[in-house]
Amino acid sequence: MASFKFIASIVFFVSLISAPIAQAQQGGLGDLLGGLGGNGSGVGLLGLINIIGNISCSLDGSSSVVNGVATPPFPNALVQLQCGGNVVSSARTNAEGMFSILLDPVLIALSKLLSACNTVMPTPLSTCNPKLPSDGRLVSGNLQLLETTVSGPLSIIKVVPRILKFVHNLN
Repeated sequence: MASFKFIASIVFFVSLISAPIAQAQQGGLGDLLGGLGGNGSGVGLLGLINIIGNISCSLDGSSSVVNGVATPPFPNALVQLQCGGNVVSSARTNAEGMFSILLDPVLIALSKLLSACNTVMPTPLSTCNPKLPSDGRLVSGNLQLLETTVSGPLSIIKVVPRILKFVHNLN
């Protein structure tokens, strides 16, 4: 029961802090209310979208092993969720380079998330390795649905970024 209360609290908190951003991005209250049913999210009464990923300290953010040495994780990197070029949410990677961005599916349709959003890591790569460029960012392709877990009225949709690529700053 404590887990249900905790998750319900998270949903409520995310709803409160995300509502002004999502309302402004989606065109006001009409679109917000339209998301309560038939928004393509496939979620139950209580739901969360969890965008998860892992970033390593490399030119493409992926991990590999070269000469028996694994690419280290990229800790404390800022990861932004952008939809239509606007930052919708953000998170920081932990010590292992992992991040998690929680969203309320009532405020953004899953179909829009998968077709019009991506992740951007503006933290310079040189932060984790001085041999890497300092004038660019990692950008993912569109997001991809990983899985949906439903337990009673609660559903969690896990989404992952597609392959990251390095993009030089145009400034």
